[in-house]
Amino acid sequence: MGKKAVHFGGGNIGRGFVAEFLHESGFEVVFIDVMDNIIDALKNTPSYQVTEVSEVGETTKTIHNYRAINSKKNEGDVVKEIATADVVTCAVGPNVLKFIAPVIAKGIDARKEPKPVAVIACENAIGATDTLHGFIKDNTDPDRVKTLYDRARFANSAIDRIVPNQPPDAGLNVKIEKFYEWVVEKTPFSDYGHPDIPAIHWVDNLEPYIERKLFTVNTGHATAAYYGYNAGKKTIYEALSDEKIRERVRSVLDETATLIVAKHGISPEEQRNYVDTIIRRISNPHLEDVVDRVGRAPLRKLSRKERFIGPASQLAERGEKVDALLGSIEMALRFQNVPGDDESVELAKILKELSAEDATSRLTGLEKDHPLYPRVVKVVEKVQAETK
Repeated sequence: MGKKAVHFGGGNIGRGFVAEFLHESGFEVVFIDVMDNIIDALKNTPSYQVTEVSEVGETTKTIHNYRAINSKKNEGDVVKEIATADVVTCAVGPNVLKFIAPVIAKGIDARKEPKPVAVIACENAIGATDTLHGFIKDNTDPDRVKTLYDRARFANSAIDRIVPNQPPDAGLNVKIEKFYEWVVEKTPFSDYGHPDIPAIHWVDNLEPYIERKLFTVNTGHATAAYYGYNAGKKTIYEALSDEKIRERVRSVLDETATLIVAKHGISPEEQRNYVDTIIRRISNPHLEDVVDRVGRAPLRKLSRKERFIGPASQLAERGEKVDALLGSIEMALRFQNVPGDDESVELAKILKELSAEDATSRLTGLEKDHPLYPRVVKVVEKVQAETK
C-alpha cells in the first residue's frame, strides 16, 4: 500500500502549499473539508495546477492522486482514512482547530497500525500542533490518553509561503510564491523516524524558526497592509512602493531583529539578510495582494503572542525600543469596519464601547503591570479619540 496523507482544509494553502509537497513526496492526499463547493470540485477534477511565481518567471506543476471527503456529511469515512494514514496535516486557521479535533481524535483512536500517525498543523500560529493536540486529548477517552502516543505523534511546524489573491476564475488552480520554508520539529519522532517529506526542514528546536518567521514575515506583511490601508493604497506592492511606508516596515523589522538576534543567537548579519529577503518578497509585483486581505482578522493579529504584541512585549521586558511596533499597533487599531471582515467590525465595537484600559486588556491580553501595557493604552486612547 502506498503512503497516504489526510489533509484538513481544501483552501489555497492546503492545495497550493501542503498538498503540493505531499504529492511530490509520493503521498496520496485525502482532502477533508466542510465546504460543498470545494469538495465537489476536488471530486470532479482529476488534477489541478500550482503555479510558482518568482522574480524570474513562473513554473507550473500538476497535482493529482488525491481524493476528497466532506467531514460534515461523511465523518465515518474520515475516521477510516485517519485510521490508516501515515500523516495528518491541516491548514484551516487557528480558530478552526477545535472543530476538526473530534474527528481526528476518533480516527487516531481507531488506529491499529504498528507505526503512529504524524500529526502536523500547518497554521500561521505559534504552537498550533500543541493546540490541536490539546483539543484531541480533550476528545479522547481518558483511559485511552495513556496510550495515545502509541497511535499518534504531534509535531509543531513553522510555514512560510505567500499566497496572494487568486484570479476569480482560477478554480482549483493556485498561484503561489516560489520561495517557501516548512520547518518541523523532529524530536516527537525520535524512536520511529519522521515522515519522508523532502520539502520539510526537520529541526530539534523549532522556536527560533517560528519566532523569526512570525516576527519578520508576518509582522512586516501586516505592517505594510495596515499602513497601506490607512494611506488609501489598494495593494501591498503599491504600499511598499511608497518610500514612507517602506521605511516604516524597515523600522519595525529593525526592532524585531533586535529581539531575534538577542534571544536566539542568530547573527545580526544573517537576520539583516533575512529581513532584506522578506522585504523583497512582499514587494514582488507578481504576487500583488490587496491590503484588505492581508490585514483581515485584526483581533487575532493584535493578540498576546501574535506579530505585534508578541515581539513588542518581549522587547519592552528587555528595556528595548518599541516605537515602530507601537506605530503598527496603531495602524492595526484603525483597521475598522472593513467590508467582509467580521473582526474589523468587532474591533470597532470594542474600541467604541470599552475604556482604553479595558480595550487594551481585551485586545492584547497584556497584564496591567506589564511595561508595554501603559504605552499601548496611550495608543488606544489616541485611536478612540480620533475615530469617534
